[in-house]
Formats: sequence, C-alpha cells, structure tokens
Amino acid sequence: MTRLRNVPADPVDRTRLPVDPWRLVESRPGGDPGVMETLFATANGYLGMRATPEEGRDVAQYGTFLNGFHETWSIHHAESAFGFAKTGQTMISVPDSSVLKLYVDDEPLLLTIADLESYERWIDFREGVLRRELIWRTPAGKRVQVSSSRMVSFTQRHLALMELQVTMLDGAAPVAVSSQIINRQDVADDFGKGGGGSSPITDKDDPRRTTDFTHRVLEPLQDWHSERRMLLGYRVAQSGMTLAVGADHEVECEAEMEYLIDTMPDLGRQVVRGHLEQGQTLTVRKAVTYHSSRSVPHRELFDRCRRTLDRVREEGFSTHYDQQREYLADFWTSSDVQLPGQDAAQQATRWCLFQLAQAAARSDQWGIPAKGVTGSGYEGHYFWDSEVYVVPFLTFTQPRWARNALRFRTNLLPKARERARELNQRGALFPWRTINGDEASAYYAAGTAQYHIDADVAYAFAQYVDVTGDQDFQHRDGVRVLVETARLWADLGFWRHMADGSASFHINGVTGPDEYTTVVNNNMFTNVMARYNLRRACRAVRELQEADPTAYEALRVELELDELEVEQWNECADGMFIAKDETLGIHLQEDRFLEREVWDLSSTPEEAFPLLLNFHPLVIYRFQVIKQADVVLALFLRGSEFTAEEKRRNFEYYDPITTGDSSLSAVVQCIMAAEVGHQKAALDYFRAGLFVDLGDLHHNAADGVHIASAGGVWNALVHGFGGMRQDEGRISFDPRLPADWPELRFPLTVRGSRFRVRLVREEISFTLETGEPLAVTVRGQEVTITADGVTVPLEDQGPLLSDEVLTHPVGLGDARADGSIMTSFVPSDPEDPWEYPVLSDPDEIIENS
Repeated sequence: MTRLRNVPADPVDRTRLPVDPWRLVESRPGGDPGVMETLFATANGYLGMRATPEEGRDVAQYGTFLNGFHETWSIHHAESAFGFAKTGQTMISVPDSSVLKLYVDDEPLLLTIADLESYERWIDFREGVLRRELIWRTPAGKRVQVSSSRMVSFTQRHLALMELQVTMLDGAAPVAVSSQIINRQDVADDFGKGGGGSSPITDKDDPRRTTDFTHRVLEPLQDWHSERRMLLGYRVAQSGMTLAVGADHEVECEAEMEYLIDTMPDLGRQVVRGHLEQGQTLTVRKAVTYHSSRSVPHRELFDRCRRTLDRVREEGFSTHYDQQREYLADFWTSSDVQLPGQDAAQQATRWCLFQLAQAAARSDQWGIPAKGVTGSGYEGHYFWDSEVYVVPFLTFTQPRWARNALRFRTNLLPKARERARELNQRGALFPWRTINGDEASAYYAAGTAQYHIDADVAYAFAQYVDVTGDQDFQHRDGVRVLVETARLWADLGFWRHMADGSASFHINGVTGPDEYTTVVNNNMFTNVMARYNLRRACRAVRELQEADPTAYEALRVELELDELEVEQWNECADGMFIAKDETLGIHLQEDRFLEREVWDLSSTPEEAFPLLLNFHPLVIYRFQVIKQADVVLALFLRGSEFTAEEKRRNFEYYDPITTGDSSLSAVVQCIMAAEVGHQKAALDYFRAGLFVDLGDLHHNAADGVHIASAGGVWNALVHGFGGMRQDEGRISFDPRLPADWPELRFPLTVRGSRFRVRLVREEISFTLETGEPLAVTVRGQEVTITADGVTVPLEDQGPLLSDEVLTHPVGLGDARADGSIMTSFVPSDPEDPWEYPVLSDPDEIIENS
C-alpha cells in the first residue's frame, strides 16, 4: 500500500481554514506564511500576485509574476556533451505593486505583533477578489477597522485593482497610507529581504525550486510620475524582455488629506496622510497595470499602461468588479463539479477548479506553467503537465482556453524542429521544460529523454478536435504538429525482424513519465502514445486531403510530405512493440523492468520520501520503484486498447511500487483504481490529489499551486467517479460513485453542446442545456441527450475488489517462467542504516506483505 493512501479524509487545519463550499477563508493570521501566500494568490493566467499582506511584511516569498516573463542564463555542465541544454530560463518576480502600508499615530500595522480584536481573510470563487477585514487596537489603545481587497482581472489581463479602507472606531489619530511599487527582484526591502530569485526558500538541492541569480536582472530604463500616476520601465539583463508597470490612485475621505508622490529607478511611492476623527473613513483605491514584451521598447509599453489606467479612471472600479463576477459566473456554469453533502471536498474541488482558471484563462497563447503564476516553483516552466492534466479539463469546459493553450505549442514548432535536428532526428521534438522554446532541462536522463512529450502534445490536439469538432484548427495548426511529431517517431524507432518473418517496431533510449526509470528501451507508455500519435497524424493528413485539396497541396509542399511517408506511419503504428509478461499477465514498463529488484515501499520510513531527495539516482534506477503513474497512465489515456483484465492486473502490479513522489500520480491512480474496482483505494487517492496544496501534502505548496494536480482533480471526478471516457469523439459512461457520496453532478461541453450529468447510486441522468441533441453511451446502451433529459438505471457502481492485494506487487514471490523469484528490499543509507529485513524467502515475502 503506497503512502498516498494514508491521507486523512480532511487533512486541512479547519481551525484556521474553516469549511465553506464557495470560499477559502482564513479565520486567524499565522500558519505557514509561504503556504498561505500560495493558497490565497490571485491570478488570471498572465498576471499573478502571491497573497503577501498589504503592509509588505512578514513574508516568506514575495512574488508578482507575468506568464513567460523570464531571464536566461548559461547552464554550466561539469562534464558537457553535444546537445546538452545550454540556456536556462527562469520566470522572474516583477516589481511588487501590492504594498499599501498603514500607519496610525505613526505606528505601522504588522500582523505578527498587532493586537487584533477580529480578523478574516477570504476569497470567494464566484467573485475572484481577495478580501481582508480586521479590527486593530493600536499601541495607544485606539480601535481601527481595516478592510482591504485585491483583484487580478480576468477581463482585462494586464490589470489589478486594490483598495484599502481605514475607519477610526475609537479616538482620533494621524493616519498615513504609503502605496508603493518596489523592485524586489534586485533590491532588498526596508527589512533587508529580497524577493524573486533571492527568495529564502530557494534551494537547488531540490530541483523543483527556482534558480538564484548573481547579477542584476531588471535594468531600470525610466521612471515617471504625475500627481496621481507613476510608471516604471525595465529591460531584463540577458533575455532582453521589456516591462512597464504603472499605478493610478483615487482617494476618498471626509478629512483633508495631503498627497506626496515620487519615483526613482526601483521604487514608486505615493503617500496619503491626514488626521482622522472618530467615525471618519479613508479609502485609497489603487489600479495597477503590467505590460511586457520580448522586444517592444519600454516607451510603447508606457503608452499601453496609460491606456489601461485611463479606462479604469473612466469606468471606475465597480465596473470591473461587475465584469469579474460575470466572467466567473460563466466559468462556473460550464465547469462546476458539485458534491452534495461533501462540504469539505466541495470547497477543495472548487478551489482546484478556480486555480485552473487563474492559471489558464488569460494565458492567451502563452503556455500554462507548472505552478501557474502563483509561485516560482519549477522556474515558471511549461511541461507535459498542461497537455495531459489541464488541457482535457479546458477542452470539455472552456474550449477557447484549450485552443489558446494548444496554439502555444504550434508557436513552438519551429524551435521543436531545431531541437530534433540537434538530436539527429527528423520532425520536431518539443522541449521537456521551457519558457521560450529552448530546452532548459540540464539533466537529460529525466528531461530531454522524455520524448513522450511529443505524443502527449499530439494526444491533446487530437482530443481537442474530437471533442470540439474544430476542424478549422485541425487543418491549419493541428495537422502540422501531428505530422512533425509522427515523423520523429518513425525516425526514432527501428524495425526488428524475427526468424519467422515477423517484425516489430521498437523505440529505444527514452524515459517515460516515471523518472525513477530512465533511458530505457520500449517504455510502454511512450510506445502506446507514439502509436496513437502515428495513427492520428495519418488520419489528419487524409482528412485534410479530402476536405480541402488546395490546403493539402500547400501542406505537402511546405513540409515536403509524400504518400509513402504517410503510409509508413500506419505501418510503424501497426508494428509497435508493446511488451507483455504472460506469467504475471502485465505489460512491461520497459524491456528490463522485471530484472530489477523490487523496492519495499511498505518498509521505507516516511523521512526517506521523496526518494529523489534522499538517494543517488543510480540507487533508484536499479530498483522496481516508480515515481508516478506510467503504465497505469497509459491504461487511462488509451483505455480502449486494453481489456478489463489487463487493466486490473497491471494496476495491481504497479500500484504497490509507486511512491507518489510526484503530485501527478494520485489522480491517475484514483481513476484506474475506480475503473478496475479498487474503490476504497480510489477514494484514498482522490483525497491525496484533492488536498495536495490545501493540506500541503508534499510540503512544497509554498512554491506555488500544483496546477496539473488541480487539473487531475477534475479528471478524477469526471473520469474516475463519473466514469466518462472519450474515444475518437464517442462519449461513454461507466460510473463509480463512492459508497458514502449521495450524488455527483458536472457539466460537459461536446461539439458545442453543453449538457449536465447527475449521478446517484441508482441511476445516471443527462440534461441538455445548450446546443444540439447529443448521443452518448452508458455501459453499452446508447441514449440521446435532449433538453427534456434522459435517465439510465444502474444496477451497481462497478466491481468492488479488496485492496488487500495492493500491499505488494501481484506475483511477487511467485516463480516466473524462467524459474526466478522476485524479492523486495529497502536500500539503506550507509551513514544512517535502517534496520529492515531483506526478504528472500517467498513465504516470508507473502507473510510480511
């Protein structure tokens, strides 16, 4: 049994974060500041602000981020080789505009030492505004009510709005508010702390965290101010990107106020000060805008900032708040997953879905970083996470956002072609981790070798077209990506001919999703996904040829495509080698996987996880131990290619040796556990995915939201418990509602038709909300969804298997076809050896499992 299944039903500290189905609420200050800064971050996919307090301290990690805004740096390999990644990229923290420092009687409000009579901070997922209300008793004994808000706009991607309202409840006092824009990336603040790459959480012993810089990153170009507006302009030292940030202020107060404003290269500041009598209120409204570019001069960005701020000045804050609510109302109509009677799970689910909106809504043809724009983890890079975990959610709920996410990959195609040439391959090879299109993974074994990213991207393109019916996108963009990725597989693989005349197509020297098993031959996930990639590329070319001969001819000339090459893709797919061990009845994760000794996870102490931070890679590579779902992920993504028995046997073998060291794993294990019948395990895994950040289960939520895991939560609910599958555009359902859940409801959008699914134990029903009637199947029975609704009775919620078999790989200790017996073992640290037995006797293995 993997440790992910030991997560409590609700691991969140509810004394601090109480349950509320539509809000995340902090009932008192404190806790882990880094985690709180992540959980309450506000973002829109382009602009993101960590939830640092308005007073600017005390802070774990400052961070305001723009998607794709980065610095580059040279990767220095101790022993380099041809084709190694040369240039790293790191998303940098842009100037912090969130500061609204409050002074009463010249005493600053500081939460860590303030005498607070009341406190609450919250974000309502229907409103998208971070709010805080408190009553502060000052050192002089005066009571002050302080209300603040912060909104990153979904409708105006460059805009953020902030308000601070101060009311004297008891007594009178001089009050001052200092509104600031501070370049924390390069300059320490008043308390000697820097931000961005100088974050105190930076730790390169952990490859998931960001890179520190030794040079000045943001080079000042200009600062300017008027009576109520300030602008700062910068150029990034090595990447050459440009940036402008501007702020406008509006002040309301019954008392007479004095205004001071000034700018300098790394600081803009407007101070509002005056004397408030008891009962009087001071309100400061601050509109902030950020514009960035790869090359546009900062003066043009200044003009863009002015236009954005002018609109706010003309329209007022209330207009933008209304637009935000309308935008999110549309989002929830097409995306909300409802869990009646499960308030804690409902809150966490909606928080995850809200994070997906904050990561993808206005990325607008940039990629979707692994942490969105909520933190510096993974340096702001884009991975395969988007296509496999996030884009499916977007495809079924927000097709326009999905199209934008896929357009990002289309835009990277020229550099992907260059990367393929560098590795002596035809076609295109998308970078494993990147911001600007260049490969930034310095460790090729667990980076560049993950060629499966090509097939993952192709899978997302194919699924998008199948579900949305967007043939125009397929013919203009998708077909090019499919062709170039198919070319890579046809060139990378080779034919192995047998004495009996048969032949099979093999792919050697790659790494699958499991980064604990690297540079192997015939990784099962890679081969299965490459096979699908090859077939879909052939199909896309044929469809274009039939639908638009002129466009097909232009494509053929542009890509130097010939008929023989297209036919070869189908041949490679038909001959693809997928290894299977008949004795165990499982597909091999790779050719030699079963030759390794089995890592005994059940006897490994908790402090040894994640293994990647506690063992040399070579130690890990010698064992059957898995970082995240690999074979099991293939069973989900290409489920129609496997029998129910194959899925069950594979799951029962690989699940017990999967550590879950990656946050991507639990949600996939949930889906397949539910499908094969391990329904208790499925619910355990769902909780492990659901509370990754709210419960800080991987102890790194401070680095930013796990966006792919949030996408996986939707997948677990809809695919796992809802039992929905999509294959070549055909939608089917085979539900698995958890035993203690009374109901599950969710909307789906397929080819322009939105329908709502309602699942209870006795039946599943569908109601069309928009668009044309749509046919789906429920356990083989076809029904048509109309506005009148349709209901299908259910005899059960699928098979129900005992989880006892998940304590060890099924077949461990049994004699294999060659007479050998596999055993399990826990490697020990020579400096701190663990006293765990080495099990060698088959009976002992079974007895101790």
